[in-house]
Amino acid sequence: MNRDVQTFLNEVKLETPKTLDRLNTWFQAWLSECHQNKPHSALGETISPETAYRSDSSALRFVDAETLKNAFLHSEERKVDKSGCISFMGKKYEAGLLFIGRKVQVVYDPADITELTIEYEGQEPWTVRELVIGEWSGKRPALPEHMQPEPAKASRLLGAAEAKFEQRNQQQAPAVSYRKVGKEADKHV
Repeated sequence: MNRDVQTFLNEVKLETPKTLDRLNTWFQAWLSECHQNKPHSALGETISPETAYRSDSSALRFVDAETLKNAFLHSEERKVDKSGCISFMGKKYEAGLLFIGRKVQVVYDPADITELTIEYEGQEPWTVRELVIGEWSGKRPALPEHMQPEPAKASRLLGAAEAKFEQRNQQQAPAVSYRKVGKEADKHV
């Protein structure tokens, strides 16, 4: 098959197709005439793959859509965080509080991660959707008017320091102060 495809590519270079549709049309013709309807040595000298396919006496079995869909799913392991969520491809999904700290299997379709299937031993698999945080979560509503902090009109700390300073001075007033002694005019001690 690889040799037949390479031969097709060598031939199509000579034609230089202008559109993908034209290239596909030529490939379908090449595949049919130069591969499927040409005798192959592995099947016998006179039997082509098309003839061998059509002469098979057993009935064709078609795969049901669900089995085919499941065949192409991917699976990864994730640890459930302390909020009961898993992080997957930059998004949060709620796995459940019962699984906090446990590792779960995440089964998903790589083309569509809006829904994931979570599997855990001994539990029936369940489907989860991306966690959407509502408009009220994460935002703190404004406080009512009566609970708003009032703007300061004066410094309470400075007022307290001044009052303490005056109290300390009154306690020390009766004490002897040698600062005043030298400042009194013409009085000798």
